[in-house]
Amino acid sequence: MEIIIRKIKKSDNPTLARIIRSCFHDFEVPTAGTVYEDPTTDMLFELFNTDKAALFVAEANGSLCGCCGIFPTEGLPEECAELVKFYIHKDFREQGLGKKLMEASIDFAKSAGYKSIYIESLPEFSTAVSIYERQGFRYLKKALGNSGHSGCNLWMIKHL
Repeated sequence: MEIIIRKIKKSDNPTLARIIRSCFHDFEVPTAGTVYEDPTTDMLFELFNTDKAALFVAEANGSLCGCCGIFPTEGLPEECAELVKFYIHKDFREQGLGKKLMEASIDFAKSAGYKSIYIESLPEFSTAVSIYERQGFRYLKKALGNSGHSGCNLWMIKHL
């Protein structure tokens, strides 16, 4: 299977929104106060069309498999961005795609001049959380910034 990691295109919006929301069902995660209910989930290309932001998608044999990106979330400390929209379709999990997408995002954050990366998540996404831990993210006691995702209760940071 040939995997391509690339930046989002406008035509990716509907498929990525479906992938993101399906992950909540796959892992039986509560949706209140999360990206699931966030209206920007349906307009990711437009959301990431801003300075110092990037959303990477994985594509295998012409099918979108997942995404991960960096976003300058309002209210974060200076030179800190948020790692966001890290979701993999169930048919493509455990194949190393998450690691590749996260590494592309971290590389982008470094090249954009960020000094740290912040993440919000939920314990139900334990596979993703274990990837964050292996990538050097450390737990925080409270949320940073104004993501609007009050349903998240795990917060982590990685210094670059």
